[in-house]
Amino acid sequence: MEALTRQSVKLCPFVKHHANKAAIQHINGSSLANKASMCPVMGPALTEQKRSYTTPSKPARAQATAAHEVEDFEMVDHSATQEKSFDYNGLFENEIARKRSDNSYRFFNNINRLAKEFPKAHRATEEDKVTVWCSNDYLAMSKNQQVIDVMGKTLQKYGAGAGGTRNIAGHNKHAINLESELAALHKKEAALVFSSCYVANDAVLSLLGQKMKDLVIFSDELNHASMIVGIKHSNAKKEIWKHNDLKDLEAKLAKYPKSTPKLIAFESVYSMCGSVAPIDKICDLADKYGALTFLDEVHAVGLYGPHGAGVAEHFDFEAHRKSGIASPNFKTTMDRIDIITATLGKSFGTVGGYVAGSSNIIDWLRSYSPGFIFTTSLPPAVLAGAAEAIRYVRHYIKDRQLQQVNTTYVKDQLKAIGVPVMPNPSHVVPVVIGDAARAKQASDLLMDKHKIYVQAINFPTVARGEERLRITPTPGHHQDLADILVDAIEDVYKTLELPRIEDLANQGGLLGVGDPNHVVESNLWTEQQLKYTEKDLNENVFNPVIDQLEVSSGIKI
Repeated sequence: MEALTRQSVKLCPFVKHHANKAAIQHINGSSLANKASMCPVMGPALTEQKRSYTTPSKPARAQATAAHEVEDFEMVDHSATQEKSFDYNGLFENEIARKRSDNSYRFFNNINRLAKEFPKAHRATEEDKVTVWCSNDYLAMSKNQQVIDVMGKTLQKYGAGAGGTRNIAGHNKHAINLESELAALHKKEAALVFSSCYVANDAVLSLLGQKMKDLVIFSDELNHASMIVGIKHSNAKKEIWKHNDLKDLEAKLAKYPKSTPKLIAFESVYSMCGSVAPIDKICDLADKYGALTFLDEVHAVGLYGPHGAGVAEHFDFEAHRKSGIASPNFKTTMDRIDIITATLGKSFGTVGGYVAGSSNIIDWLRSYSPGFIFTTSLPPAVLAGAAEAIRYVRHYIKDRQLQQVNTTYVKDQLKAIGVPVMPNPSHVVPVVIGDAARAKQASDLLMDKHKIYVQAINFPTVARGEERLRITPTPGHHQDLADILVDAIEDVYKTLELPRIEDLANQGGLLGVGDPNHVVESNLWTEQQLKYTEKDLNENVFNPVIDQLEVSSGIKI
């Protein structure tokens, strides 16, 4: 208290003017609050009626006090007690140990993909090469020379980084161009680029729930973690519907008045099983019950539709093929989707995510979303490279077709040797193992013995007991490489005595394999669609002039 008094003499004009030794001694021996009432500033303030507060917790000797009552706080000497600090490191060790014990601990392989030897990669040393069969670089656009050249020139001219957030230092012509290309690809009014689609999904879904009172979000049970997190952050009421089950979705929608705001959130291609959503029928239900639609096309952009816009475009393949970058003269499935999210980091070979939708939705996200506002922009070279990839993919249909042909070949060859592959109409080849430890063993054996990299997929990416190897062929995985893969998998199944199709059938089936009640779906790409060439596309898709979006910079009034 004496030190406080001396400091008050130095700083407070009233105390300095009136202080003397006796007064200071008097203050030291009495209530500070009482003496403060003598001050012309503090005195009137202390006489006002104050609101009382209580402490949120109850430390030693603490009690509810009025704001004008100050109680001395006694410091606790922890050295005199037997109390210990929380065991932070112990928690981390126990959590990791639990991961190891249930065989869901993740091992990251050192894989360095070689652009000039795709799909080859080297491990720790450049001499130790493997063939990669599980990349999401679905069209090998990361090695496309046009993309690399554009990125190189942009890097040299504009540098490595954006310099900050779009709001402060990161807005540039490359962002505007890319968002214009994305809007044109999905035939939407506008688009907005994020640092990743995980961030985009979280940002959009969380903001919708926070800003839209009483919103109910209807989420497919197999939705990606980014969507689950976004829904959680939204604080909105959620209804989880059975995967691709329209009856279950409708039953849940029917529980609410049509006036209640609703959002149906789902994916087009589910990456771990390869199933495809019935987008048109989900849109029918959205119309019937007054819901917005949110579609994640992450694992479909580049691969489906005549121009690579995704499954929503593929649903009206012929109409979009004929109209090119223009819109058909009717409301297409893609038009019926209110919000489309996707990635630049898979089929477009770079990095980042985006949202496409109406001008109002995109301007709203640009103006309110913390996930966009407070994140450093992608580098100019990445933005320019992604835009070039979109322009290339839009008119080069052969890559999409060849990827489908190679996928079908792998599926057929694996089926021929009795290896269980989850049936689906897409490009994903999920090889069923059904056990975390054995899935890891299979992956390791492929790598160490056969120089083939296929990552094991376990919990929480998939449910326990549904572990698998996930194979994703590209246009570069030709039939000779596929034959090597199939022989290697045959060896792995023999060595580890893994269950085959017949074994799963005897057990009643697993994940659609060996299930007599499973309904087989036709591939999304039809035989006719696989025969088209660039000559069958509308001429307007070749080097089109895309109008710049005003929304990217902010709409002027």
